Amino acid sequence: MNIAIPLALLAATSGAGMAAAAVTATPADRAFVAKVSQGGMFEVAAGKLAETRGSTQDIRDFAAAEVHDHNLVGDKLKAISSREGVTFPARPNAEFAAKFSHLSGLSGPAFDAAYLSEMAALHDADGAAFLKESQDGGSAAYRAFGTETHRIVQRHIGAIHGAPLPR
Repeated sequence: MNIAIPLALLAATSGAGMAAAAVTATPADRAFVAKVSQGGMFEVAAGKLAETRGSTQDIRDFAAAEVHDHNLVGDKLKAISSREGVTFPARPNAEFAAKFSHLSGLSGPAFDAAYLSEMAALHDADGAAFLKESQDGGSAAYRAFGTETHRIVQRHIGAIHGAPLPR
């Protein structure tokens, strides 16, 4: 009986203790997740909207690639964050909800121009954030994620600037 209680206590606490020891996320990693997760959710939602509202095939194709890539990136970030004990937001914040609302009210060439403008600004900001995380992240998992995702963002920036502008 004396052995059973300590073993039960050890079994109940050892998993939590091991998980806590594995967490290496820093406050900067947490801020990184908060920032890029918001942009990623917006890019997926705006991309889905652009797949139907884009007035050119180039815009719709770019949007489809955004949805695909950012869903994959978001899933990976969620998995890393879960392992690192970092909260991943469930929905867009007020800033990104307002941006989406604005895009939702547009159509045709005005939509295309606003969508590309939002994507350019967001990719520039996020590209810098991913690069910084790849170099300065406290967690090795976030540093690797930053490196990998920075390359994806650079590819998207090239596509944004290669897309014909609405006339």
